Amino acid sequence: MPLDKTWQLIAGSAVAGLALSVAAVTAAGPWDSGQRKAERDRVASWSLTGGADHGAAHGGTSSPRTAPSAPGVLAGIGPGTARNAVAADPAKLAEALQPLLADPALGTVRTASVIDTATGEVLYESGPREPMTPASTIKIATAAAALAALGPEHRIRTTVTPGSGPGQIVLVGGGDPSLTAKKKSPAGSGGSLVALAADTAQALKAAGTDSVSLGYDDTLFTGPARHPIGVNPNIAPVTALAADEGRPDDSTSGPVDRVEDPAEETARSFAALLKERGIKITSDPVKAKAPAGVQPLATTLSTPLAGLVERMLTYSDNDIAEALARQTALASGQPAGFEGAEKAVTDRLAALGIDTAGSRFADGSGLGRADKVSSGLLTSLLAKAADPQRPELRPVLTGLPVAGFTGTLRSRNAGSSPAAGLVRAKTGTLSGVNSLAGTVVDPSGRLLAFAFLTANAPDPAAAEKGLDKLAAAVVGAR
Repeated sequence: MPLDKTWQLIAGSAVAGLALSVAAVTAAGPWDSGQRKAERDRVASWSLTGGADHGAAHGGTSSPRTAPSAPGVLAGIGPGTARNAVAADPAKLAEALQPLLADPALGTVRTASVIDTATGEVLYESGPREPMTPASTIKIATAAAALAALGPEHRIRTTVTPGSGPGQIVLVGGGDPSLTAKKKSPAGSGGSLVALAADTAQALKAAGTDSVSLGYDDTLFTGPARHPIGVNPNIAPVTALAADEGRPDDSTSGPVDRVEDPAEETARSFAALLKERGIKITSDPVKAKAPAGVQPLATTLSTPLAGLVERMLTYSDNDIAEALARQTALASGQPAGFEGAEKAVTDRLAALGIDTAGSRFADGSGLGRADKVSSGLLTSLLAKAADPQRPELRPVLTGLPVAGFTGTLRSRNAGSSPAAGLVRAKTGTLSGVNSLAGTVVDPSGRLLAFAFLTANAPDPAAAEKGLDKLAAAVVGAR
C-alpha cells in the first residue's frame, strides 16, 4: 500500500521547515523528556490521545505515560500539505549529485542511495548494495531494532533487592544508560540513584532497619565489557550498572576519559546517597548476585526508549547505543553481549523486511570497523521509520540531528546554507570513513531518504563538506 502520508515530516516547504526548526531549537531546545517539544506539542494538538503525563514521582514503581508519537510522520505546517505533490525528477537529481559524488575529497569509495519514502521509488543510487563501514550511521539500525523489539514506551529498571544474607541489600543494574547519580541530571529525565536511595531508605526504615551491607549486581550483560577498540574516551566499559555513563565530570556527551569500573563507582555513589539519608553502610560495596524471585525494595525507571533513541541519534551517544543493542538481545532471547546483540539486531531488521545480506552489526555504536551496511539498507530503514503502519519506529526520524541547529549537525550546513533546518541526518566518522544518512523534504513537499557512505578520504573536514553539499543538493531536488 502506498505510504501516502509520509510526506508529512518536518515541513511542507523549505520556508516552513526552517521556521519549525528555528522554533524547536530556540523555544524548546533540542532535547525535552525524550521528545522534541515543538513537534510533540504540534502533533498532540492534532491527535485525540493528548499529551504527556508528568505526574508520577520520578523513580517510582509506576510507569508514567510518555508523550505520544505522531500517528503518521511529524509535520511542520499542518496536515494536508502537498499530498499530491509531484515526485522529484530522478534525471535532475542525478545531474546534481553525480559531480558532487565524484569529489576526490570523499575518498576512493563512495556509495549513495536516495529514495522517495512515500512510494519507495529509487531517485538516485550508486553502489546501493555495497557493504561499507558505516561508522555511527549504524546507530539508525540499532535504533530501529531496539524500537521494534521493545516499543517506544519501554523503560529500563534499576532496582534494589534484599540480599541473600541477613542485613544485605543489592543494587541491581538493568542496563539503563540514562541512570544518573546527580541530584539534577544535566541530560534530562532518566533513572535516578538519588530517588532510588530515598525510596530504599524509606523502605528500610519502615522495616526497622538502619544498617545494611551493600552489594551490587551487574551480571545482566555478558561477554567483555570493553569495546574491541579498547580503552577510548568515546565509550565507557559496557556494563548493566553505570551512572552518568561512567563520566567523572558534568559532561553529557562527547569524548571524556571514563572511570575504570562504572558498576563499582555507581555502587559507591549509591552508598553515599544512602548514608545521607540515615542508612549506615557497614562495609565497602561488593559484587553480589541478587536472589531470584525476590520483590524489589525500590525501583527507578529510565527515560522511555523513544527518548533514549532520540538522544543517541542527536548526540551520537555510543554508550546508549551499546546499551540498546544489548536490550535488543535480551528482548530477543540472546545473550546480552556483542555477539548476542549482533544476532538480535540482524534478526529484528530482517523481521521488518529489511534486506540484511552482506551486513554486519558487530557493535551497536559504529565504533568498530567490522560493521558493514549498505547505503540502500539505511534508506530502507529510514523509509520504514516513515511508514504510517510503523509508528513505533518514528523516533528514528525525530531523533535525527537538524542541520545547522542540533546535535552533531549543529555546525554543519548552517547559516545561509539551503539545507539549514531542512536536513535531518545521522553523521558517521572514523579515520578514513565519513558517512551521512537522513531525510529531507524536497521543494514539492515529499519526504526523501538519503544515505552517502565513503571510505579512504584524505581529509575528514573536506569529506564532511562534500557530504554536506550532497545533502544540500537533495534538498533542492525537483
